[in-house]
Amino acid sequence: MTPWTDRAGKFSSLKATAFAGTLVPALLLAYYAVTGFPSLAPTGGLLGPRPFTAAIHHTGDWAIRFLLLTLAVTPLRRIGQWPRLILVRRMLGIAALGYALGHLVLYFFDQNWDLWRVASEIALRIYLTIGFVALLGLLFLGATSTDQAIRKLGSNWNRLHRIVYGLGIMAALHFFMQSKADVYQPTLMAGFFMLLMFYRMGHWRGFNLTSPLVLVAIAVAAALATVAVEAAWYGLATGVPPSRVLAANLQFSYSIRPGWWVLATGLGVALVGYVRSMSKSAPQRGRRAASAAA
Repeated sequence: MTPWTDRAGKFSSLKATAFAGTLVPALLLAYYAVTGFPSLAPTGGLLGPRPFTAAIHHTGDWAIRFLLLTLAVTPLRRIGQWPRLILVRRMLGIAALGYALGHLVLYFFDQNWDLWRVASEIALRIYLTIGFVALLGLLFLGATSTDQAIRKLGSNWNRLHRIVYGLGIMAALHFFMQSKADVYQPTLMAGFFMLLMFYRMGHWRGFNLTSPLVLVAIAVAAALATVAVEAAWYGLATGVPPSRVLAANLQFSYSIRPGWWVLATGLGVALVGYVRSMSKSAPQRGRRAASAAA
């Protein structure tokens, strides 16, 4: 089975599109490398004055993005009533693993392939330790994602793969700690992760995830949690009063804070769920009306 065919061997536009999408960040990075990091800007090129550091960050950013996309498959299947999305979940997970491995390999390269130095850095720097443990977890998930492993593990497979939630937390924490002062992107990724976890918690608690009210409530809760995480991080890491961070979320002069993006995404999902539920119920109403007329 190729990345662009389904289990029956037929071409799948969904899988082909997802596969092409997983390659785009790597192809862009390869283009920058082949062209010698062309100097198109005063900062020193497409990747800036420190191209290898930028490449390390590029692969790490996309690793967590693809991890979040993997976690988004199940909620979107339920809310959007798109069962075929399951076809791309494994592919997105493998993409997350691939970019995480690329992240580590580029770090080795930046350290002149000094294995001892890299090992000591991972052992001594807590944020590198967290990131490395998360990578080991992704390797475990990747190794147990084959059809043979799924058949062998049976019902235990789902329980084992729940460690992905812990890996998501570790990846977000690693992102926060390595970003130091500017945590806009880590906060945004953490917000999306919390939004996805709220969908799961809503499902586990028996809430109707096709209800617009439930989805709007989840969106608001995830946005507020994002703001709280941002304020707490700045308060603990930099000493900035949480009140200043909260006030910044009500100002739009310079940028839109992560909490608002999380809210907009959650409301967009709620709209999708509403439209899909209405489109599904319309034929049923038509059939009931036709039956009553008959």
